[in-house]
Amino acid sequence: MEPFSPTLLSIGTVVATYISLRGTKRKSLSKSGACTAFAVAFLSIACGLRGFVLLMFYQIGTKATKYKKQIKLQRDGDVAKSSVRGPSQVLACSVLAVALSLVHAIYFGEERKIDFQEHKYESMLACAILSHHATCLADTLASELGILSKKAPFLITTFRKVPAGCNGGVTMNGFFFSFVGGFLMGLGQLIMDIISGLEVQPLKVLLFGSVSGLVGSILDSFLGATVQATYYDKEKKLIYCDKEDAPKDVEQICGYNILSNAQVNAVSVACTCTFGGIVLGPMIFKEE
Repeated sequence: MEPFSPTLLSIGTVVATYISLRGTKRKSLSKSGACTAFAVAFLSIACGLRGFVLLMFYQIGTKATKYKKQIKLQRDGDVAKSSVRGPSQVLACSVLAVALSLVHAIYFGEERKIDFQEHKYESMLACAILSHHATCLADTLASELGILSKKAPFLITTFRKVPAGCNGGVTMNGFFFSFVGGFLMGLGQLIMDIISGLEVQPLKVLLFGSVSGLVGSILDSFLGATVQATYYDKEKKLIYCDKEDAPKDVEQICGYNILSNAQVNAVSVACTCTFGGIVLGPMIFKEE
């Protein structure tokens, strides 16, 4: 389907309106966040049906964020604030994918099958975009569902045990959910490509999505443990990422206050996009 065709523009308008209104009504998006989400959803779908994969991430991620929220409130002091997404949170998990989708649409036209011999640059962009979505959902599921693990997480850099919700803290459950997140995004792209009538390689797409999600989540955890500070309130047993939101007597338990959570997400996504498009994609989709 040609990018910016009347059909895609119409579908994009309807879906973007629904997403933004629903997010505002359910208080998962602020008003400015809803406006940003409208633009992101519209442009994503206007570029091609693979844009729906990004919307799948938002829907699954929102469900995961709200799942057992009361338990999360007892462990992470930032949960209440993070449940309502503003423009920065929306863009941190979408702006690069939208930009790459626009590049594909403007310079290469409609979406094509992933084939690095026939369509090298189109395939690089498609893999980079899928890596983006896989990393975002993998990190979201690992964070939102991994925090519920009954086993204490360990810091990915030193392997010492840390409180649940600590940046850079990982569990086996978290790794599993990272893999699942990437798999779901691969499945989403597979479905969209089938609907578009493109030739698909199911096992390779699912493997690519799963590995991208796991790699992206591990990188995000490493950055969280090193260049993002984590503060701990021993009395209330709560984790804080921003010292300004935390009580005065909190203890900094790991990381340096260099990047915010949104910036860590953006860096990990950018790195995984590059890795997915240039290294992992050609490796998995190579001709046998």
